[in-house]
Amino acid sequence: MSFSMTGYGQSAMQRGGYKIQFEVKSVNHRYCEVVLRMPREWNVFEDVLRRLVQQHVKRGRIDVYVTRESESQGNSMVLNRAAAESYIRAARELEQAYGIDGRIRAAELLALPDLMIPAESPLPETEDEDWERVLREGLGEALGQLLSMRSAEGGHLIRDCRLRLANLTAAREQLVRLAPTVVEDYRTKLRQRLAELGEGSFGLDEHRLGMEVALFADRCSIDEELARLGSHFDQCAELLGSGDAKGRKLDFLIQEMNREVNTIGSKANHLALGGHVVEMKAELEKMREQAANLE
Repeated sequence: MSFSMTGYGQSAMQRGGYKIQFEVKSVNHRYCEVVLRMPREWNVFEDVLRRLVQQHVKRGRIDVYVTRESESQGNSMVLNRAAAESYIRAARELEQAYGIDGRIRAAELLALPDLMIPAESPLPETEDEDWERVLREGLGEALGQLLSMRSAEGGHLIRDCRLRLANLTAAREQLVRLAPTVVEDYRTKLRQRLAELGEGSFGLDEHRLGMEVALFADRCSIDEELARLGSHFDQCAELLGSGDAKGRKLDFLIQEMNREVNTIGSKANHLALGGHVVEMKAELEKMREQAANLE
């Protein structure tokens, strides 16, 4: 099964008089990076939850949000005394430094950001093992949704990569068909050019012409590049059909394919071949963008 690195999952549950919500988001990342944000009383379970995520996700940046809300307190708010003292202290400093009236009324103070915060009641007396089980269960459900979304997106990316690979294979077949004609076209054009320049004033040296054509044939031969390109296509098709994490391997193969295509474009001085090379480079770039999203 193939997974994208982009996904989202959430879950919620009621335990110990609390509504606990879990939210998991994942985006592209070179490695597997797990970032957890949850009430500080549960920081002791951070390693357990991180390992749970890493068991299911091999690559990507995964942000995990765990929040809780007391079912009894509803939306009650309390004064953030630290923020209030900071605002009052800042007003006094402005008064001392600039002679501004530093008096601040309660209504003005209450309108400032973060002065009122949600009230939190203490956690009920529950064994750590019980809270760990609750957190693992809730996070596991959110991870299930995340993996389902990543799987669906991954399947779409694989189908698109296979389409690009089919286009590349068809273009390579055209290169194989056109490669033998490159030397013959060069021979014909060179003979015509020499005939136009000579206008019958000198004889055409067939031996010298043959040497020149042979040197050109050696310089523009793309047989080795086409053979390696065919091997890369076979490996790519096998990789796309495997169930392993394939993002990095596919990225490496695309780099190798792009290198061979560039070499073909620089060696084969031929208009029709150049057109197919441009098409292949465009397909490889599209495949590279899709592969960057695969786990």
